[in-house]
Amino acid sequence: MGFQKTLSKVAKFKGIGVHTGKEVCLNVFPAPVNTGYLLKREDLKSEFVPMIASKVYATSMATTLGGEGFTVSTVEHCLAAANALELDNLIFEVDGPEFPIMDGSAIEFMEGFEEAGVLQQSTPKNFIVVREKIEFTEGDKSASIEPYMGFKVDARIDFKHPAIGEQQMTFDVNARSFKKEIARARTFGFLKDVEALRSQGLALGGSLDNAVVLDDEKILNEDGLRYKDEFIRHKILDAVGDIATLGRPIKGHLKLDKAGHDLMNKLVKTLNSKASMWTEQTLVY
Repeated sequence: MGFQKTLSKVAKFKGIGVHTGKEVCLNVFPAPVNTGYLLKREDLKSEFVPMIASKVYATSMATTLGGEGFTVSTVEHCLAAANALELDNLIFEVDGPEFPIMDGSAIEFMEGFEEAGVLQQSTPKNFIVVREKIEFTEGDKSASIEPYMGFKVDARIDFKHPAIGEQQMTFDVNARSFKKEIARARTFGFLKDVEALRSQGLALGGSLDNAVVLDDEKILNEDGLRYKDEFIRHKILDAVGDIATLGRPIKGHLKLDKAGHDLMNKLVKTLNSKASMWTEQTLVY
């Protein structure tokens, strides 16, 4: 039987925010059974809000969650690490408007959680088990999930750039494989877009230390890529983080075609609204 999990002790992270460029501290605390993921802006002494799809405030360039009078952006990398480790109950307290970007991937979050220790709790966990295919499409982009007694992500991207092009990957998610094959994949962006964002006071903390950056022809990072197809692996990383806003672990096959944070949020909301197409089950494994 699968039991709920939390951390053995607090996991602490410190780094810069990719947009503000300012140092930010994130503390992730253990939480009692059936808590789920809760978020608080410690600097504002805000209320706690659940980190679920209905609380997603924006999806441009990152997933941003919000509550009464506050928002927190770029939560998806940390959520991906927590989701991959099958952590169910956590309290996230951050002292700024975004999670630290760290190195642009999920590996430092994953290692921080592992160092804090994973604690099995006494209550079984309930899974969302998909019974029928659910799909959301916008133009040539789509996101769907269909029955599968595991958690698999099948993703495709197609960028008209010589260093990216079309990439596709199918990945069965578990803690060991995620850490080895996905967690180190960094976010990426284009130099022309970074310059435009900085003119708007955004991406002030973005650098070659926390992103793969490309000009019109090539990758600018001197050390190159961590994986030859790092771009599609990061898209899978983002999806593992975004699906965590469902609020419960899922059994299903997620398929993404050129889909990002926006379509993922719409798919999760669609999933929540079509309860007849899935069941909630306690599973033995």
